[in-house]
Amino acid sequence: MKFIVIGITDSPQPFFPPDVLKVIKQGKVFSGGKRHHEIVASLLPDGAEWIDITVPLKAVFERYQSVNPESIIVFASGDPLFFGFANTIRRMIPGAEVVLFPAFNSLQLLAHRLVMPYHDMRVVSLTGRPWPEFDRALIEQAEKMGILTDREHTPATIARRMLDYGYYDYDMYVGEHLGNPDLERVTTLSLEEASKREFAMPNCIILNRQPSTINVPPHFGLPDSSFARLDGREKMITKMPIRLLTLQALDLSHRRVFWDIGACTGSVSIEARLLFPRLHIEAFEIRPECEAIIQENCRCHGAPGIELHIGDFCSLCSNVAASSPSTSPDAVFIGGHGGQLKEIMQKVLTVLAPDGIIVMNSVVAPKVTRDSHQLWDDACRELGLRQDPPTSIQLNDHHPITILRCRR
Repeated sequence: MKFIVIGITDSPQPFFPPDVLKVIKQGKVFSGGKRHHEIVASLLPDGAEWIDITVPLKAVFERYQSVNPESIIVFASGDPLFFGFANTIRRMIPGAEVVLFPAFNSLQLLAHRLVMPYHDMRVVSLTGRPWPEFDRALIEQAEKMGILTDREHTPATIARRMLDYGYYDYDMYVGEHLGNPDLERVTTLSLEEASKREFAMPNCIILNRQPSTINVPPHFGLPDSSFARLDGREKMITKMPIRLLTLQALDLSHRRVFWDIGACTGSVSIEARLLFPRLHIEAFEIRPECEAIIQENCRCHGAPGIELHIGDFCSLCSNVAASSPSTSPDAVFIGGHGGQLKEIMQKVLTVLAPDGIIVMNSVVAPKVTRDSHQLWDDACRELGLRQDPPTSIQLNDHHPITILRCRR
């Protein structure tokens, strides 16, 4: 099949060069969104067939194949290769011939209106997408971000998320109805102002870090004192040196999905999130009172995007793994097991990626009839897991700790 994809802006009177107008006049089957149809309807030849692009897209492409014309002319917003419909065509029909006549995309138009260079702009699409890439850009402290929005991820919700996690030091530029001379509006706001406003759709935003801000990288080893703790108890947190050794044992620089079982204060998940912001992190904690503590610590340290699950891990495991194929973990830390270590490891093995690893810290404490290291050894033997050489460390007058790691 052949697709001719023509980019347009939001202008109700679009301008097309002569070669594009010729293509339109010779066309028979056209497609695009309802808004695109309203803009170009007067230019279509008599008898033209129009196919609305609506979800599910599978039905749209089945319609394309059923009409089987010489070519289908598709109108798309801006540059069809910029998170646009040309990419969808290539994905749905890999062998299709695609001819492009692009227009400026919305972020380019906004930068033009602001006379703002955009070669150094990091682009994130939140149009029909969740938060992870935006969160990653925040954690990595991108100086300039261009954000494509939708009705859920509005400028106001984006501003509120940034404020919730302590990313105050950006100015927000919002472009509404860009390309439409009657409705276009460009506004410069603080995040506080943007969080309280409503904006017309379609819109897009540029976030620019304030020039007085010093770009300070996150701590390598967050101070233990910076975390809120369960009942204020000093021992209810993985100490910073142990935390860093644990992250090293988890080999997170080469991992995709990290599960933190028995997260308690969230210190391990938060440290991992800040050091490896591309990771997908799921944190599990059985105690309901820890939910507010973990959320407070995430906000305090600027660590959005950790998926938190409160309840018994063995009951939650299957549902979390089934929610998305991308959540199959290849790194798992067992920070607490409540005497159910073997059962937890059995559950982990039902979802663990083939190259996945499991790490646990064992405390050698007196008056313990059967320490966690022995429980670990027994579970690994019974489940047929291969152990790596352990690492032992003692901090000050604390009990010695052994960092244990195993794999299939």
